[in-house]
Amino acid sequence: MANPLPTLSLLETRVLGTLVEKQHTVPDTYPLTLNALLAGCNQKSSRSPVMEATEADVQVALDSLRSANLVIETSGGRVARYSHNFERVLQVPSQAAALLTVLMLRGPQTPGELRGNSERLHKFADISAVEAFLQELAARPAGPLVVQLPRLPGARENRWAHLLSGAPKLEPSAAEPTPGQEPSVDEIAAIKAQLARLDGEVAALKALVARISADLGAPSPDG
Repeated sequence: MANPLPTLSLLETRVLGTLVEKQHTVPDTYPLTLNALLAGCNQKSSRSPVMEATEADVQVALDSLRSANLVIETSGGRVARYSHNFERVLQVPSQAAALLTVLMLRGPQTPGELRGNSERLHKFADISAVEAFLQELAARPAGPLVVQLPRLPGARENRWAHLLSGAPKLEPSAAEPTPGQEPSVDEIAAIKAQLARLDGEVAALKALVARISADLGAPSPDG
């Protein structure tokens, strides 16, 4: 690529993913009109998160994607139509493009989920084939396009996420502390509060023991 790929917004990845998806699922209506693209971005199924973008929002996203050569506008006919230039710009094969598309539309997924969700775009023979293309995308010489996320508690497989919008934000349960990591300000405050409470309890116990010792005529423990 002549220019580095820009960091895409959530809506831009949704627009791009919808164009790739509809090319395979509804080829008779592809390239898409703005209205068809808007409906695809806002559909309730096969989308995470579900969004309610406006026509103006999608138009702004399209203009940004066009400037990056990721979208092409066809001006023939009474309405403008839009197609993607995804595989050519990113220089990835159709199998990898299918995985990236599903990640853009549905968020982080395991290799098993990716295989099932990308079936309409490309039929992978098995999960190992999906993993091979993910590893290829992660080790891409021009820069990784996917990353393997830390395994969630109780999960059997690691999930993968795309990097077209930059590094993904980890969920709190997935962000495990690393050895030697310094505690946060809130954690330090909580520890100090707990120590102060324990000091108060120890002082109260000492006073109680001193009173009991005095009543019994025994020497004080501190004496």
